[in-house]
Amino acid sequence: MRFRRPRSPAALARRVAAAVLAAVALVLALRPGPPAGAAAPEAQPVVVAARSLDAGRPLGEDDLALARYPPGTAPAGVVAEPGLLVGRVLAGPIGAGEPLTGTRLVGPGLTTLLPQGQVAAPVRLADLAVAALVRTGDRVDVLATGPGAVEAETLASGVRVLAAGGSGEDPTAGLLLVAVDAGTAARLAAAATSATLTVSLPPP
Repeated sequence: MRFRRPRSPAALARRVAAAVLAAVALVLALRPGPPAGAAAPEAQPVVVAARSLDAGRPLGEDDLALARYPPGTAPAGVVAEPGLLVGRVLAGPIGAGEPLTGTRLVGPGLTTLLPQGQVAAPVRLADLAVAALVRTGDRVDVLATGPGAVEAETLASGVRVLAAGGSGEDPTAGLLLVAVDAGTAARLAAAATSATLTVSLPPP
């Protein structure tokens, strides 16, 4: 009688691995696919900036383009038809390809998110280089330096910037729109008549 030589552990392991792979392939082959003729989810149309745009200018047809976002990926407040935004004014600068939402525009969309008791107040900064560092959505401290003063006074702390003006020769250069309560808005307006206004950016 002849005795079969025992298989080596390596050979046995290869046989087991091959059997597992064959079972996985069989399961994948038998798994039902998508129904015939099933359509993929439709992309969402989103109006975006056709090129980089400065704040304070009305939007024209050539400023707008239509992009398509996968379902569920577009930011809140987007618009699907460019014609709805023609003539609206940008609250802050925007880069090419960025979606245009209500918070990017001057008008009802700019103030609808204001908490109860707050208003939008303008702040004209004297230093345009400082103004260029501020972006819509930043939190800033507004400081005023009166004539002959050796120290600036803080008029508002940690206020949200609703809109930041343009640059260069843009008439909105240096202009910020901030969310404050009515009393602070009155103090900012009074200080603007005689004091030099600037901002600092506190840590987040």
